[in-house]
Amino acid sequence: MASKDGYSWTKADGLRPGIPCIGAIQPPSNVKDVQEYDVIVVGAGYSGLTAARDASVAGLKVLLLEARDRIGGRSWSSNIEGYPYEMGGTWVYWGQATVWREIARYGMQDDLEISYDFSRGINKFLLASAHGTQDFTHEQEDALMESALCKLVNIDGTHGRDTIPYPHSGILNPQARKYDYVSVADRLAEIKHQLTPNERLCAEAFILLCSGATLETTSFYEFLHWWALCGYSYEGCINHLVKYKFKGGQSSFAIRFFGEALASGNLSYAFNQPVASVKDSSSGVAVTTRTGQTFKARRMISAMPLNVLADVKFEPPLSKGREAAAKTGHVNQTVKVHAEISDRDLRSFTGISYPHNNLIYGFGDGETPKGNTHVVAFGGQHNHFHPEDSIERTIEAFKGFAPMNVERVVFHNWSRDEFAKGAWFFSAPGLLADHLKDMRDRHGNIFFSCSDWALGWRSFIDGAIEEGGRAAAAVRADLLGRAKI
Repeated sequence: MASKDGYSWTKADGLRPGIPCIGAIQPPSNVKDVQEYDVIVVGAGYSGLTAARDASVAGLKVLLLEARDRIGGRSWSSNIEGYPYEMGGTWVYWGQATVWREIARYGMQDDLEISYDFSRGINKFLLASAHGTQDFTHEQEDALMESALCKLVNIDGTHGRDTIPYPHSGILNPQARKYDYVSVADRLAEIKHQLTPNERLCAEAFILLCSGATLETTSFYEFLHWWALCGYSYEGCINHLVKYKFKGGQSSFAIRFFGEALASGNLSYAFNQPVASVKDSSSGVAVTTRTGQTFKARRMISAMPLNVLADVKFEPPLSKGREAAAKTGHVNQTVKVHAEISDRDLRSFTGISYPHNNLIYGFGDGETPKGNTHVVAFGGQHNHFHPEDSIERTIEAFKGFAPMNVERVVFHNWSRDEFAKGAWFFSAPGLLADHLKDMRDRHGNIFFSCSDWALGWRSFIDGAIEEGGRAAAAVRADLLGRAKI
């Protein structure tokens, strides 16, 4: 099966839209009769899948509506010639309690592998700037990154521990609120005399890898929040953010959620059904798709990302706070691109190529069945780079890390995806301090569930599952009359 999403390129085939995906659902709908449901879930990313599964397993009649032809939302994989390429969210870790609970639920604890392999090849960290390339050992890389980031986050003498002592809290304390109005550019200006040129280069590149924005549009608090979740250390960041992934790709995990929901006998679904409008009344919710079909339910769970909420007409209108948040949106416009290269020695490279290159961060991330190296790389908003506009530029951007022979390119451009309008959530200064509660609040019979406003691992798969479980539990309690949420 294949999805219409994504692109692949080889010299023989050229650039082609649409790539294989085990999460592409056939048939695209199992809806047979017009009926009223207990709950309509809009969006089949991890948040919507969790909400739909939990609600259907609990005995509620659920309709899952999805704009795409596949499940997974911003986390999905494409298996090409026996190798999974991760188009969006990738890495998981047992330190993320919510996602690990689900991995254990589906018996997938042994389905993980480590992304990098430093046992052979060049085994170097390559730091390329406009002035040339320096090479370091990975031990030197870790020391350099640790030093740079610790200087950045040490606002309280405890590397952020006093400022964010409870990273899963829903309340920003006064110190945390203060730093949400500060950009990373502001913070770097404060410590500019403390950083060596290499430390400054590494700190900026790492932050832009996380935020997919610019230094001026990245909330310093949100970076601190990531740092706190990772145990206030660079080693923790590596373990949580870029080390462990599924051998079979994210879609091998997501399909378990969908399969369990379907097996309950309570799940109806319809793919290729973008939502146009939602009308809420005392009798329930009516959801109309762009095809003109209207579905009704007692409650609705919206699992749509923040950046696309404004594209749906809500009646009555959303609260002014949520509307303001949706209008502002989040700032992450990361471009994530994969290359299969014939240079096997680069399996053990990590690299930064900044600020002159279209791709900022890259590293050897696997070995294909041919024995070739898989390289994953990230660009950002700093240069408005779109891989599909020029494969030649894209290949040159990979060569900005090191000389390499690119045989295949695979990617999904989230910036131009109308159902995402950006990659994982990252906030601009002030968005969370002003609107986190607004984004999470119930709106009549509509509940909002998305990793974009999770309290813990916001923007991560863990946060999406956290939110889906919260919404399903709230809807079930509400329908049973146990709580007013």
